[in-house]
Amino acid sequence: MVLGYVAVRTREAIAETRAHAPALQPNPQEYGRLRRALMLAGMARSFAALAAGAYALGPLIEPRDGIEPRPRRIALVGAGLATTMLLDLPVDYVEGLTFERRYGLTKQSDGAWLADRAKSTALTLAIAVPLIELLASAIERAPRRWPALATAASFPLLILANVIVPTFIAPMFNTFEPVEGELASAIRTLASRYGAGDATILRVDMSRQTEKANAYVTGLFGTKRIVIGDTLLDRFEPAETLFVVAHELGHYVHRDVWRGVALGTLAAALVFYGARRVAERGGGSLASAAGLARLFFGLSAVSTLAGPPLAAFSRERERAADTFALVATGDGAAGASAFERLRERNLAEDEQPKWMETLFASHPSLRSRIDRLRAASAG
Repeated sequence: MVLGYVAVRTREAIAETRAHAPALQPNPQEYGRLRRALMLAGMARSFAALAAGAYALGPLIEPRDGIEPRPRRIALVGAGLATTMLLDLPVDYVEGLTFERRYGLTKQSDGAWLADRAKSTALTLAIAVPLIELLASAIERAPRRWPALATAASFPLLILANVIVPTFIAPMFNTFEPVEGELASAIRTLASRYGAGDATILRVDMSRQTEKANAYVTGLFGTKRIVIGDTLLDRFEPAETLFVVAHELGHYVHRDVWRGVALGTLAAALVFYGARRVAERGGGSLASAAGLARLFFGLSAVSTLAGPPLAAFSRERERAADTFALVATGDGAAGASAFERLRERNLAEDEQPKWMETLFASHPSLRSRIDRLRAASAG
């Protein structure tokens, strides 16, 4: 299944590099159906690949004496990750670039996409291989207690990610410049009211990758950043942009980053303990490359089950951020028009199927958010 899917996408990718496929009508419902189909196909493909690695290829490389030298394990893990990313390359090119380009949601060239892909691949290997090796070492030294150790390590790692990613990794892919002028002053004034007046306000060239608009507030321990995409700054009214920034500021004021770290640590505990139960049924040491393959199959399965509660938590925090922005700006009309413009720019549906929102959606439906802001504005 995996190889067949990759073969089809590879053929499509080769054809695309020779001549770009024609543009498609920007239909939100059609685009939404496509994205849902691709998401489900991706989940099935991921499970199939992990199952093949865990229960078909894994037994072939399982050490007979149960002991695997560290260099061999590191080499096998690195090779497995590199092979997976290589197989994903044509899939991501077609589904992540070609379809977006056909719907008018990106103008990124093949060369620029490939350069970003090369950097992300190198970063993934440089970070993932040592972390997986640390996990394998913990399993070797504490075969019964390693889930607790891994959970404990998740907490500082999640905090570190919130410091390092926006400060050091994001600038590897985009250019960040200070925002100046009246809008910057309005944002600074708003942020100062809620203890974030010292945040750096930056413009990011989001249009380098996408035509979609967005903004975010991120950072911990003095690395606070209010980041606004150029697609938002250049195409939205100042009041609309201010409302979107206020929404993102709401996440900061409500300490949603810390909530996310705490919930992520709790989820890590459930996932690690659940995955161990799944992986141990295959027999053999979980510290070998084959055992790690079984473990990652279990991690994927348990994480999928944990997805709906995490999505529900995210939707609740988004509603709270909407409320914060409404109170902070007192401008529900600007918020409603901002979401309407986001709907047009991002080719988003007013409402997704109920099953999609319940199981996977991190945000409430746009219709419910717009209606709520319109009602507040009218009242």
